[in-house]
Amino acid sequence: MDELRQRLARDLDGAFPDLVAHLQGRLYSGLRRLHGDAAEDLAQETFIRAYRALRGYDPDRIRRLRLDGWIWTIALNLGRNHARDRARRPTPVPLDDRHGVSDPEPADLAAWDRRLAALPSPQRTAVVLRHVAGLSYPQIAEVTGRPEGTVKADVHRGLARLRRILQEET
Repeated sequence: MDELRQRLARDLDGAFPDLVAHLQGRLYSGLRRLHGDAAEDLAQETFIRAYRALRGYDPDRIRRLRLDGWIWTIALNLGRNHARDRARRPTPVPLDDRHGVSDPEPADLAAWDRRLAALPSPQRTAVVLRHVAGLSYPQIAEVTGRPEGTVKADVHRGLARLRRILQEET
């Protein structure tokens, strides 16, 4: 990541695709588990906003950025805005394709999304950022604005609740 920051500071347009390639899988997976079908749009908007912000930063500021945490801060803020906006509007009914058959999700992914949805929001966010996005506890604390001890408790309680859900299913 250090080398990538240096390259971004020197040549933003040349290095930005590498930043996207480095983070896109984990970002999409995490957003998918937090926001479902909106994940792709949220991930794209996250990278657009990151690029626009970086264009306005001086090279020294770019070199000091903690890119993982910074990107996730943007993503979580966009996700909160999306959830708030969605709560204000009626839920759209999914449309079937022209043959009357919807494209189903893989059963195991849908099951995990359902299980994660059963967690309170702070626990779900902490578990996804830790175990899907691979962020450290200090990074999660920085991204969410919660104390590190609270983040650790959220992850612990979230995993315990997921274990109970799995036990109840068997």
